[in-house]
Amino acid sequence: TARYDKWDDYRTASLVKSTSKKMDKLNRMLYTQSNSFDELIVLAKQNEDKLLHIPAIQPILNKDLKRTASGYGRRIDPIYKTIRFHKGMDFSAPTGTEIFATADGVVKEVLGKTSTSGITVVIDHGNGYSTSYSHLQKAKVKRRQKVRRGDIIALSGNSGLSLSPHLHYEV
Repeated sequence: TARYDKWDDYRTASLVKSTSKKMDKLNRMLYTQSNSFDELIVLAKQNEDKLLHIPAIQPILNKDLKRTASGYGRRIDPIYKTIRFHKGMDFSAPTGTEIFATADGVVKEVLGKTSTSGITVVIDHGNGYSTSYSHLQKAKVKRRQKVRRGDIIALSGNSGLSLSPHLHYEV
């Protein structure tokens, strides 16, 4: 508190001291906040590789968010007309629409037209994450191929048990 005594001779000493104390307090808070941000940057850099392997983008261009056709959960199956659990997210898309890897990883499987999901690409992202992209027209990747978030991995289609061209996406 002695550091504020230098203003005792001023006519507005109490106001100057009060303002000076508040400024010092704000400076301490700013210093602490700045150090916290520095620590977050270090943590983010240390975990950057892990973050790149977490599915974090949409698998299809969907800027207006109007391409969602069917969500995750119980629904009436469009083929069997019974209530079934839908394990993924469907995105409507014309045949040939580019499909993107949603995170860095390695292609685990590329399944052909014979499965009920049609042509399917499965990517292992590590850390317990994998993604599946189904009903494709064409896969543009091969088994064991490394992919990065945003890479084109396939073209949407209507293969397998499907009523119209779309992408079935699972995490």
